[in-house]
Amino acid sequence: MDVGAVRAALDAHERYLCGKQGGRRACLAYVDLSAFDLSGANLTDADLTGAVLEGADLSNATLERASLYGVDLRDADLRNSDLGRADLRGACLRGANLSGADLRGCDLREGRTALHDARQGLKLLKHGKRPGELDYAILHGADLSGARMAGTSARAADFTDACLAGASLRGAKLGKAVLDGADLSKADIAQADLSGASLKRANLAEAEMTGARLTDADLSDVLREPPTVVYVDDEPLEDVLAAHERWRLTDGREGRPARLPPVDFRVVRCLQGRKLTALVAPEAVMFGVNLEGAELQGCDLSGADLRGARLKNADLRGARLTGARLTRADLRGANLGPLRIAEGRFIRADLIRAVLRHADLRGAVAHRARFLEADTTHARFDGADLRDAEFDAPAGP
Repeated sequence: MDVGAVRAALDAHERYLCGKQGGRRACLAYVDLSAFDLSGANLTDADLTGAVLEGADLSNATLERASLYGVDLRDADLRNSDLGRADLRGACLRGANLSGADLRGCDLREGRTALHDARQGLKLLKHGKRPGELDYAILHGADLSGARMAGTSARAADFTDACLAGASLRGAKLGKAVLDGADLSKADIAQADLSGASLKRANLAEAEMTGARLTDADLSDVLREPPTVVYVDDEPLEDVLAAHERWRLTDGREGRPARLPPVDFRVVRCLQGRKLTALVAPEAVMFGVNLEGAELQGCDLSGADLRGARLKNADLRGARLTGARLTRADLRGANLGPLRIAEGRFIRADLIRAVLRHADLRGAVAHRARFLEADTTHARFDGADLRDAEFDAPAGP
């Protein structure tokens, strides 16, 4: 198929999605589109069954609910693409780059496609190697939550910082895969082969791992299930936080400020809207905790594990987040501006050496915030107020 025919099919598909006259669903099944530039294309619900897209550029493309059964995506560029609920059974993604891609609810199980051949009758479609593989693929920061990947081959694939929460990886072949910092909470990894895999700092809370092979796997600093109750000086953490809120709401007349050792906040789970101004909790574990709209002005969360935390619209003015891990954190609309403590005196939000990979800071206020030596790889700053914010020169968001 030539470039003109492909463009015509994409235009007709766009009209189809918009319900306009002359629209037609794109049917590119078994078409050779290798090395084709489809970056930013909208192929929602399109039929690409068995298509050859080896080396194609599909970065920022929308392939939601698309039929990609048995497709050849070897070495394809799928960075930041949307593959939510796509049918990728039997797809070959060997060496593909899916960094930052949305693969929520997609089906990556093994599959076979039969084609009719005049001389040989029905024969299985093959793309160089057996279908259904992610070997050597790059899925850095990809969202695979709820994905069906049972039996999938993903040897030496890079899942660093990926979200695999609730994914089915039963019997998957993950030998020498890199899963550092990945969220595997509630994932089914039973009978999976993780020999030689790296799972440093991965979240394995409530993961089903019966029969998984972990020979020579690196499980250093992994997160397991949180304790049922956390005590601070023989007092439940929830009571300590309640006393801190009373101190905050009564201007110190009641309650007492919380100065905590490294504790696991996951037992609380929801801190949405809580009044936690000046909370001191360095090195705290807050993975995935809901802190939306929380008042955290002047808090000390240096070195805290805030990966995947929900901090949307949180008040973090003057917060100390030095070295905090905020990978995949939702900071949309959060206030990271300076905190006024007296006439003409302000404390700036400190994110020096913070890890903000794949964090979402769209619409956040980060006026005068300090991001020196911070890792902002793939972080989103669209619409954020970054006036006078400090970044390492010459790099920025």
